[in-house]
Amino acid sequence: MLHQLSIENYALISKLEIDFSEGFSVITGETGAGKSIILGALSLFLGQRADAGVLNNKNSKCIIEGSFNIEGYDLSGYFDEHDLDYDDLTIVRREINTHGKSRAFINDTPVNLTVIKGLTGKLVDIHSQYQTRTINDADFQMAVVDSYANIIHKVNNYRSRYSKYIVLKEGLNQIIEKEKKARADRDYFEFQYQELESAQLMTGEQELMEKELEILNNAEEIKTNLYNISGVLQNDDHNVLSKLAEVRSILEKISKFHSGVNEINKRIDSSLIELKDIASEIEVIEGSVLYDSQRIEAIESKLDLIYRLQHKHQVNSIGELINIKSELSARLGDIVSLEIEIKKIESEISTEERVLLKSAENISRSRRNVIPKIESELKGLLRELAMPDAGIKIQIDSSKNLYSEGMDRIHFLFNANIGGELMKISSVASGGERSRLMLAVKSIISRKNLLPTIIFDEIDMGVSGEISGKVANILSAMGEKMQVIAITHMPQIAGKSATHFLVYKEIDEVKANTNIRVLSEKERILEIAKMISNENVTDSALKTAKELLNRN
Repeated sequence: MLHQLSIENYALISKLEIDFSEGFSVITGETGAGKSIILGALSLFLGQRADAGVLNNKNSKCIIEGSFNIEGYDLSGYFDEHDLDYDDLTIVRREINTHGKSRAFINDTPVNLTVIKGLTGKLVDIHSQYQTRTINDADFQMAVVDSYANIIHKVNNYRSRYSKYIVLKEGLNQIIEKEKKARADRDYFEFQYQELESAQLMTGEQELMEKELEILNNAEEIKTNLYNISGVLQNDDHNVLSKLAEVRSILEKISKFHSGVNEINKRIDSSLIELKDIASEIEVIEGSVLYDSQRIEAIESKLDLIYRLQHKHQVNSIGELINIKSELSARLGDIVSLEIEIKKIESEISTEERVLLKSAENISRSRRNVIPKIESELKGLLRELAMPDAGIKIQIDSSKNLYSEGMDRIHFLFNANIGGELMKISSVASGGERSRLMLAVKSIISRKNLLPTIIFDEIDMGVSGEISGKVANILSAMGEKMQVIAITHMPQIAGKSATHFLVYKEIDEVKANTNIRVLSEKERILEIAKMISNENVTDSALKTAKELLNRN
């Protein structure tokens, strides 16, 4: 329940503190006193967006702080989820600085508005006049049934799993589109890969073949020249080696006469050895060079293939072609991987669908089981609210299709008149009828003790005195199950409350200031008498006020 509310520097409020009680409380006050301002501050505190326009003093920040007793409402999981310190008495605070910037805190931990709304949405429901339109909303109607059936936790678990299921399906669609595009390119990639694969390319072979081809194309000239060189060195009649050997022999004869000749002779020996080695290598090379037209044709064919592939892929080396082949292989592998991934996700989706369908069927049974009870209780409450002939039916349509709330679609059908055709509420209910129907709905939800606090903003608007007494009885009964706070103009409703707050405006020489206080027993009698007699307090009004308060 809302334990305490503190408002500082908001609109006409300089500073005030309200200590709320359990059960049913009312807030009354003259028109313009500031009841709506307090409600606005409370809405801001519950997560509504704000700007600097709410500041009373433009040079100071606005602070709205409230404490909640949340013991017994199983909210520790929410605190764990958002890394917050849990306390049975939890404090929520909003601050708006002079520039309109907002900060929010839960138990002194900074949080964003989404977290504030998530928590306070589980603690407080503000029912204002415009909210009666939500009775037409299919999601609200579904939430009413789920709240009554006490399956909110089941629906939340289902919804969480359904969200993951939708993500899986979206991911599958993306991969399928990717696989379609890849499959369209697969034939082209496979052709390119096979072309490179069949070429049997090896790093460095292009340079080797180019050199070999040059030798083969010039084999005749190479052999002729090498043969001639061999003749000059050792085969001709006057070859170099024989002449050099002759020179060595002559020098040998005179070496004993001159030491310098000995050195020359040694050098000639070395030259003879080197030239013989050269002549031998030339013979080997000359013998190895053979003209081979078939080999030339094979090399030219392979080189033509290499040049064509290099031109096609706009590269200059076999190494780059080998890299391209590896990339094509990886792409083809990716396509296969996509196909495997698609089958895997399809299997996961199929499993999730079976689990979700089973859960949705269980939720649907729970809804169907409580619908007759809801219809019966609503009809009973509407009779209390002077709508004895009202008919209401909750239509539930189920299918094998899965939705975010299960497999059902729910519609409230209504007619206030006896024998009238049951139709959607938006088609047949007046504003007053919608208001009373919404009160009846909130009443049956309150009996399930699902929400600590509900605040009604002028639930009695447009309601007659007789019906307002019925409304008061319902609010009082709701107050036995939860904290109910009603802003009202009706003395019948004020008289049924356990606690009565008065909002009033104080005016000094500078400005007006809104404040609030709890009324004593005597003050309550006087205040209700004023509400009865429009400020002109009469003995009759005082007597009626005491009767409404059950005072003698």
